[in-house]
Amino acid sequence: MSFVVLPALDLRGGRVVRLRQGDYARETGYAVDPLEQARAYRDAGATDLHVVDLDGAREGRFENLRVLEGLCTLGLRVQAGGGVRGEDDVKRLFDAGVARVVVGSVAVREPDRVVGWIGTHGADCLVIALDTRHDGSAWTLSSAGWTEAAPDTLDTLAPRFAAAGARHLLCTDIARDGMLAGPNLDLYAHVRAIAPALAVQASGGVRDIADVVALRASGVAGVVLGRSLLEGTLDVAGALAC
Repeated sequence: MSFVVLPALDLRGGRVVRLRQGDYARETGYAVDPLEQARAYRDAGATDLHVVDLDGAREGRFENLRVLEGLCTLGLRVQAGGGVRGEDDVKRLFDAGVARVVVGSVAVREPDRVVGWIGTHGADCLVIALDTRHDGSAWTLSSAGWTEAAPDTLDTLAPRFAAAGARHLLCTDIARDGMLAGPNLDLYAHVRAIAPALAVQASGGVRDIADVVALRASGVAGVVLGRSLLEGTLDVAGALAC
């Protein structure tokens, strides 16, 4: 299985931003145009792009769809989420040009519903997003832009989706997201142990080339890169060279 580098653009009010540990009150804005930034990633060799509608993730409705539609015209394989709550939302994203729809909140709130979407749309067209933090005893899950706790744990849902035929899992360590503190390699070893059939995309904390090398060696299928690219501690060409 090839290792995929996914530059990330988090959108809020049409702007490119990053949140620290998923906290909407701890936002860093970047003076870049989303389309120009995506073009720069493409021109540096990226073939994929990860897009999050942060407004949609919290409010449950798409707020940055027009920007997303523009991003889907650039020749990149776009996976996008944030605001997906029902089948109509999934279809709207496909209609916008998205190759893979990322489902997070609905996956932890209504896993049976998402299992049905796997059957309808195919496993390669959906990315299950399980955003997690360790509470001292278990890997708990969050939804609604990480503002609400979910009843199930990572250990419950990851194997469940794998058994249902899911292929792609985006797993973010909330405590490390946007912190440039290094990825949680133990988390990804754990995910691969409990759900080995899933192609895992690692997200949260990546700082530099060494972190990308370590993640690739850990056996994950890909890495989502956000703040490190925007702040220049890492570049797309260097990540791809790994």
